[in-house]
Amino acid sequence: MASICVLGAGSWGTAMAILIARNGHRTMLWGRSKTHMEKLAGERCNTRYLPDIRLPDNLEYGSDLPQSVRNRDIVLVAVPSHGFRATLMQCEPFLDPGTRIAWATKGLDPESGGLLHETACQIFPGHRPIAVVSGPTFAKEVARNLPTAMTIASQDSGFASDLSEILHNQRLRVYTSDDIIGVQLGGAVKNVLAIATGAADGLGFGANSRAAIVTRGLAELMRLGLALGAKQETLMGLAGLGDIVLTCTDNQSRNRRLGIGLGQGRPLDQVIREIGQEVEGISAAREIHQLAARQHIEMPISEQVYKVLYEKIAPETAVRNLLVREQKKEQIQ
Repeated sequence: MASICVLGAGSWGTAMAILIARNGHRTMLWGRSKTHMEKLAGERCNTRYLPDIRLPDNLEYGSDLPQSVRNRDIVLVAVPSHGFRATLMQCEPFLDPGTRIAWATKGLDPESGGLLHETACQIFPGHRPIAVVSGPTFAKEVARNLPTAMTIASQDSGFASDLSEILHNQRLRVYTSDDIIGVQLGGAVKNVLAIATGAADGLGFGANSRAAIVTRGLAELMRLGLALGAKQETLMGLAGLGDIVLTCTDNQSRNRRLGIGLGQGRPLDQVIREIGQEVEGISAAREIHQLAARQHIEMPISEQVYKVLYEKIAPETAVRNLLVREQKKEQIQ
């Protein structure tokens, strides 16, 4: 039995804590709000994010960060990407030397524009093992114990193996990888593409457009990933293509719902309020746009999503910009 603290009591952090506790491990779920955590402990349900799903009786709750992360085998971070750096910095002084760090956060570091493992290595410059958990996963389906597959990437094979054993059960299959770059990129780019497919559906463009965005979006991920040292098989696997298909085709995706709202002509701020949760693709669109520019990588779909969000062009204009591009031979790389 491992001792694990999950940082972040939103939908994904709660789902991960439910999974780990159900698997029989000593599990602490930490959240910033004392009131919210006391409510979870009292109601045994996260009514805001995962209503109608009972929390395991053996799950513990905390809002005191130093106390929550002490004496843990693993700390699993599940906060939004904009809070990732600050959360690691706040917990670093209180971690035991043997505590290993993993995260299920998807996106890039908005401060540096880099991948999250680069941020983690800055904060933990020694030999503390790190790993990333990714997917194709929706929090509600993991919490409901529906059949799921996910990926754990780490350059420490022992840590990847240990964490996979902790998460694995008869309803959840875990694959391990040493491609931490590819797994993280897939989790960031897929949110941008989900906004694009949602916008196309909101405009009423149909299945043909959706299939084209998914396919050509994968080509964009491949170009950027290979330039940064990711492996092609990772980008074609669960953490790449799998996560793209998931978020681009199902309305459980907040990013897809954002795109649908924009395609229907509703203002960005209004759609964000209606969703009521973090929409990672908004910041990811800016960070992927900047990363692609630094690497001199052409990512036309991602670029148009950036323009819709940050330069306020209409989704119809973005589509027209894509269609009038020069005709050329289809290429992946």
